Amino acid sequence: MNYCQLIDTDTPGPRCDVTPLFANYEAFSALIRDLLGRFAAVEFDCVVGIDALGFVLGAAMALQARRGFVPIRKGGKLPVECDGVDFIDYTGKNKRLELRLDAIRPGTRALLVDEWIETGAQAKAAAELIERQGGVVVGIATINMDENQMTRELREKYNCQAIC
Repeated sequence: MNYCQLIDTDTPGPRCDVTPLFANYEAFSALIRDLLGRFAAVEFDCVVGIDALGFVLGAAMALQARRGFVPIRKGGKLPVECDGVDFIDYTGKNKRLELRLDAIRPGTRALLVDEWIETGAQAKAAAELIERQGGVVVGIATINMDENQMTRELREKYNCQAIC
């Protein structure tokens, strides 16, 4: 099954809509298996997903891999003390990602997940949050990663795997 064909690329904005892929059980299951398969030889302690669609992928991957799931939230959403990183997203808007202070223990090997990486700024901010807490980003899993200078830097620094 070519599940990448289920992604709606005919959208009015700069983003594609991956939710039709999520809605199809067989396609979604195959996607999760394929993403985890790309990291079969990589040891990791937890899956870290980026708000919001990274939660969908990351939670499913964590369950399949029998690992814990750690959410990185959009700014202002966490009701506890947290660390944050500001960045400029793919639309040129200022954004913030936050991670609770005790979410990652030093030495934790984290597999970072987001559904689509356009500029790489959000993934870079998330990796910075993990690393500030002493975690190690052992890979970045995504459905698609656009090609640009920042994503090239991410690919050079991390084991980045895109499916479509």
